[in-house]
Amino acid sequence: MKVLYVDDEPDIREIAEMALSLDPDFAVRTASSAADALSILKEWAPDVALLDVMMPGMDGPTLEAELRRSERYASLPVIFVTARAQRSELQSFSTNGAVGVIAKPFNPMTLAQSVREILR
Repeated sequence: MKVLYVDDEPDIREIAEMALSLDPDFAVRTASSAADALSILKEWAPDVALLDVMMPGMDGPTLEAELRRSERYASLPVIFVTARAQRSELQSFSTNGAVGVIAKPFNPMTLAQSVREILR
C-alpha cells in the first residue's frame, strides 16, 4: 500500500515515516507542505493520504478539496492527522470526505494498524 504522509513538522513527519515503514506492506513518501504533496502526486499515486490539518499556506482540508477537484485523486482515501480532535471537529472532517481521523499525538507503534482499521 502506498502512503503519502503530509505534515509541516519535520519531527512528526520523520516519526510517522519510520512508524509506517515498519509495516512491510507500506511504501511511504512524505511531504512537508501541500505544495510539496501536489508535486509528489504528479509522479506518484498513493493508495491513501494522511494529511495534517493545520499547515501554513494550504491546510489539510484545503488540500483535500484540491484533490477532490482532480479526476485522478477524486476518490483517494484521505485520513486527517490532527491535535484538534474534538467531537464536532471530527464530524466536520468526515463530512468533508475524509475516511477517518487520527489524533495527535499518535502512537508510532500502532499508526500503521490505525491506518489499516480506518481503511477497512
